[in-house]
Amino acid sequence: MTVNTTLLPENTATLAPPNAAVSASFSPLYQQIKALVLQSLQAGEWKPGDPIPSEFELAARYKVSQGTVRKAVDELAKEHLLVRRQGKGTFVATHAEQQVQFRFLKLKPDNPQSDSQGPADRQIIDCKRLRAPPAVAQVLGLRSGEAVFQVRRVLSFDKVPTIFEDIWLPGAAFKGLTAERLRADTRPMYAMFESDFGIRMVRAQERLRAVLPSADVCEWLKVTSETPLLKVERMAFTYHNTPMEWRIGVYRTDNRHYLNELN
Repeated sequence: MTVNTTLLPENTATLAPPNAAVSASFSPLYQQIKALVLQSLQAGEWKPGDPIPSEFELAARYKVSQGTVRKAVDELAKEHLLVRRQGKGTFVATHAEQQVQFRFLKLKPDNPQSDSQGPADRQIIDCKRLRAPPAVAQVLGLRSGEAVFQVRRVLSFDKVPTIFEDIWLPGAAFKGLTAERLRADTRPMYAMFESDFGIRMVRAQERLRAVLPSADVCEWLKVTSETPLLKVERMAFTYHNTPMEWRIGVYRTDNRHYLNELN
């Protein structure tokens, strides 16, 4: 089986998973409570969209003050893992919610009145299960040759093909994924991963560079070989910095731009 490596970068070292091995015993108390809440989230004790126990209940559970719990929950809310709702409580964030569906998609129209950042038209080119190429295994923290899924798709806005993506996923975590399943599902991809596979993408890191398109990208995005494109490599992680997706995309920017808000 031939593997499409058109979009594989020359050097993947900077996208390797970060080392999260920090002893909780040397962390502030609220950080230890945050880690315990994260463990419950990862274990599925509270599902995406579900309410979590109140601060009073969590304080009793962990035998700490409500102030300590509140500080831990505040951090998790800032990281978009929890959502506070006035008068209702605190809930596990979900990619199915409108306000977070496009949190990782930073490509915006030059004219904001021309369209809304709604769902793009998606074309699934293929979804293949194969042995991980060495570069893919390194980035996803797998052994060379372990099973992975390769998904290729095109996203179009206003009927203009705009983004070509090459998406790599660990085979064990996404067992049963098929092109037919992806084509039939109208939800955002991360919402599908969350509900159908129990995988929630909680954070991502990206690397950008300007590139010229390869022949197949020219075909799918309807551009010439001299068209400058933006290449975006995204590593997405689930809880505890576990890598769960490597997404390599090339973006047309003739009427859109990449916008990243820094706080």
